[in-house]
Amino acid sequence: MKLAITQSNLTLKGGGERVVLEIAKRYKAPVYVAEYDPSNTFEEYRNIDVRVISKDISRIIPYGRMSQGISYGLSFSNLKLDEDYDVINAHMAPSHWVSRSNHNVLWYCHTPLRDVYDLYEYRMSLRKWHTRPAYALGLSIVRRIDQTAVRKTKSIVTNSENVRLRIVRYYHRNDAEVISPGVDYRKYRNRGDERFFFYPSRFSPNKRQDMAIEAFRRFKARTNGYRLVLAGPVSKDKFYDDYYRSVMAQAERVGEIEVLNEIDDKKLADLYSRCTAVLYPPMNEDFGIVPLEAMASSKPVIAMNDGGPKETVGKAGFLVSDAKGMANAMEMVVSDLETAEKMGKIGKERVMKKYTWAAFFKKFDAALKAAARD
Repeated sequence: MKLAITQSNLTLKGGGERVVLEIAKRYKAPVYVAEYDPSNTFEEYRNIDVRVISKDISRIIPYGRMSQGISYGLSFSNLKLDEDYDVINAHMAPSHWVSRSNHNVLWYCHTPLRDVYDLYEYRMSLRKWHTRPAYALGLSIVRRIDQTAVRKTKSIVTNSENVRLRIVRYYHRNDAEVISPGVDYRKYRNRGDERFFFYPSRFSPNKRQDMAIEAFRRFKARTNGYRLVLAGPVSKDKFYDDYYRSVMAQAERVGEIEVLNEIDDKKLADLYSRCTAVLYPPMNEDFGIVPLEAMASSKPVIAMNDGGPKETVGKAGFLVSDAKGMANAMEMVVSDLETAEKMGKIGKERVMKKYTWAAFFKKFDAALKAAARD
């Protein structure tokens, strides 16, 4: 199987970037990206054939969400791969726009473009009123291009039932197969409880670090002696940087909160191993690797009752609706250690049974073979 991979960018460490890395390693596949920052993504990418194809428009539009979107869109919609690949495996949008000029594209849909579809109204509400008409016009153009690209995509697999339903809703395709990512559970341990809650994720409004802080504030008002640790990268894009600064100000007001930006895989696993429980408050998360890593560490998960966590957490933690519910679950974890330990064991068993890379590739290999057939 000769495989090529397209991916919007490799600039952070996240669940999508991990999936791309595992596939690239298995198939020794080149990865075509519009933006690459080897210092901020997984170090293992330095051993992968990463090919940058970006259209540089920085002289026209300064770096930011708009220039990034235009550059990515131009890069993939105009990309014609000269080599004879059996399958082109597209990943984060808009890398699937490669289907406009190439055949045998299998899209691993981490999610449809959320700004264009399910988060459209939310993103619009964050913009200043005078910028909204231009924003709406721009996204309507993106939506038309995106719909055309998906119609030309040969096959689709996705990470969760949650995203599969988005594909049905927004693209009217009912042929996507759910193949959830795995984790290497052997890397994770439970080394006890050092009385802190942990939330690792890139800083973004839809990741809702602000909700984790509010939940901790409520918890802290009733229970002493615990900390909150937030860890994750910050994009150089002003939109995300502004959110990060607001989170830092909120954390300082509440107190007993540590914020870490640069942590490697070893440090991440260490923090999981020593925490009391893992918080996970993103907005309707596509799938979510964090709960799996927490479960692999035998730690209870306190996540939102929507999106991917509804499929993965089960009896390995609590599903809540808001910051108040999250704070209540935090209190239950620290007051009932027996139940917390039981949740941790259930989570570990669940990951070992359902969410391994072996289980992932058993299905993914078959999907690639099917996509390669004429």
